[in-house]
Parts: sequence; structure tokens; C-alpha cells
Amino acid sequence: MKSFYLTDAGRVRSHNEDSVTILKNASGEYLLMVADGMGGHRAGEIASSLAVTHLGKRFSKIASIGSKLDAVNWLNDNINEINKEIIDYALENPNATGLGTTLVLALLTKEYLIFGNIGDSSGFVLKNGHLHKVTHDHTLVNLLVSAGDLTEEEAKFHPKKNVLMKALGAMEKVELDIFDVDLSSEAILLCSDGLTNMLTVEQIEKVLNDSELEIEEKIIKLIRKCNARGGTDNISIAYLIMESGEEE
Repeated sequence: MKSFYLTDAGRVRSHNEDSVTILKNASGEYLLMVADGMGGHRAGEIASSLAVTHLGKRFSKIASIGSKLDAVNWLNDNINEINKEIIDYALENPNATGLGTTLVLALLTKEYLIFGNIGDSSGFVLKNGHLHKVTHDHTLVNLLVSAGDLTEEEAKFHPKKNVLMKALGAMEKVELDIFDVDLSSEAILLCSDGLTNMLTVEQIEKVLNDSELEIEEKIIKLIRKCNARGGTDNISIAYLIMESGEEE
């Protein structure tokens, strides 16, 4: 396995509210996470850090995540705890108005690969050189597209395309969307919308498929491309090349 993650503030935002990491436990299982925080007075970076740190600490302490059902239960239990932590923090800190965060994650073991998400940070798999989006954005425009009130093209340029319908810390109860993914994928890509709002899937694929670049160079190049196009948001990427997708 080869993996790399990176976050960048972009060219417009004064600070970075994203958090990202890739962890490996004692059993060789991987947890990838990207969280995109929101809220006033730097509260967004607190919310995203709370989510990633909480899950990361719990994951690092266990020898193995267990079966797929064990993993789903573990994720749901921890998501509930994180949601409460964020809500409690907002109640204790009046400046943290609108505190919340998206979260997209991937959990890879020898037996299965599952994705989870809340919000509009995205999870993809790379198969035969093509990116396939696994997760579904919890946004107002995505809801309108699903209802047939907007086309995909209209959604791309809609003035409210970033309005979230779901986020950690935004409501008392929140559920993680879980996706069971085929292990035959070549790679896993998680990112905040700072990447997907700046580059098309085809542009991202082109960089990831460049055999002359090392994994670190690919991620750095993607972030540079986002910034060259304006870098209007924080950009975070977690990328893991699976064993079946590693070059000989």
C-alpha cells in the first residue's frame, strides 16, 4: 500500500478549517478521513479536528476493527459521540456559532472496504484509470437534482450549491451514510469540496494516472492546480493506492 495526504488553505481563505489523516492499525487496516469544518471565530477547524482526532484515537487503540458489521457499529457509535462533543462545545463557547463539520471516511481491511460520509466532502475509488464517486453529497442542490427539480449541469452553477442539509454538530441526531465498496478498486481518494469545486473529475484523473509522478507529487500537483484556478476554498486530499493497484 502507498498513501499520502495533504491539506492547503487555498488562496482566498485566511485560515484552514479542514482536517485530514490516514491511519494504519496493528492489523494493517487503514482509516482515511477528510473533514471540512464550518463556523465563526475559527470554530470550523475545531469541529473538523474534533471529528478526525476522536476517530483517529479510537482507531489507533484497537488491534482490529473486526467484521464489517462490527465496523459499521463502531463507526455509528463514534459518530454519535463526535456529534455530541461538537454540540457541547458550541453550547460552552458562544463565539462558536454555526459550529459543524462534514466528514468523509474510508475503512479498508483485507476482507472489505466501506465508505462513510456526512456533508459534501467526497469519496471516490479509482478503477481502470477512472474515478467513480461513491458518496452522495448532503446538499440542497443534490436534493433538488434527486427530486428532478434541477439538472446536474444546473446544480454545478447554482448559487446555493454549498448549502448543506446534513453536518456533524448541526442537529441532535445524525446518521452516517455507509457504502459497501468492491475491493477490486485500484485506489481510494477522499477530498473536501475545495478540490472538486476547482477541478473536474477528468482533470483529477489525468493527474492520478500520470505514471511519471510519485504519489506525493500527484497530490501536490492537484492542490497547485486548484490554487492556480483561484483556490477559493481549503483543499484537502487523502489518497491510498491499494495493493492490487500498485505498480510492479
